[in-house]
Amino acid sequence: MATRHLCRTIAFQSLYEWDFYGKENDLEQTVERNIENLGSDIDEPEFIWKIIQGVVSHFDEINQIIEKAAPDWPLNQIAIVDRNILRIGIYELLYADKNEVPHKVAINESIELAKNFGGQNSSKFVNGVLGTVYNEIKQKEEGDKS
Repeated sequence: MATRHLCRTIAFQSLYEWDFYGKENDLEQTVERNIENLGSDIDEPEFIWKIIQGVVSHFDEINQIIEKAAPDWPLNQIAIVDRNILRIGIYELLYADKNEVPHKVAINESIELAKNFGGQNSSKFVNGVLGTVYNEIKQKEEGDKS
């Protein structure tokens, strides 16, 4: 498993646990434990922290984007797995350094997480929501050029 994919997996598992327990457990301790148990040999743990801190710092904005991109699915009705994969994907699409994480990589990595951890239709759902967000980004970029 590539290092960055493992980093995203650890970030996802940590966010999943935090969300599962109603955001009442200590996210920092959860991340530290997951790094120790799952990724002690990774060479850039700071990438995990970038994702975690980015998702948390833009949490409300990301949730609003999910609700807008998936209007038929209230946030609390989206599976916890899918919801947290989307949070990571949207964070990377909108807020991460594009030179570090190109849009296509953010989408593909999220789809892979959904295939590995989600239900039967998770990868299609994640792809659809992130595709909608990506298309809005492209339209805005094209509008800014004209």
